[in-house]
Amino acid sequence: MSESIGYLTVCQDCGAWLECWGVQALVGTSLQWDVAMTCSACGAAMFVCDDVPPASLRDQLLSEHGAARLRVTSAQGKSVAIMRVLRAELKLDLAEARTALGRVLAGEFSGTFPEMELLARKLREAGISAVAARP
Repeated sequence: MSESIGYLTVCQDCGAWLECWGVQALVGTSLQWDVAMTCSACGAAMFVCDDVPPASLRDQLLSEHGAARLRVTSAQGKSVAIMRVLRAELKLDLAEARTALGRVLAGEFSGTFPEMELLARKLREAGISAVAARP
């Protein structure tokens, strides 16, 4: 499960335009962000990995691919379990988890597809029927 974007930036070595590719992927039970850059003018190349994409590139992913929503079915009586997963995965405090729960139950909780699929998997592991979907 992954999404990618292509973008241009300036090469730090020669100043030419540098072609870059960013990929956010769900690998096992964690998110991974990779960027590959190659300069056609001077040959400079770089590869960067992290678990969180830079905000501007995450925004570009959302702009190009659209947001995915976390959908939970049969959630009645499972609010505490849902909040437990949200708190653990998103590092939320109790008040933030309550707000997030409301958004999840209303079908308004969204992010990149890999982000929402990770949460859906974690919820399913906790016995809650959940899917990541695009509207």
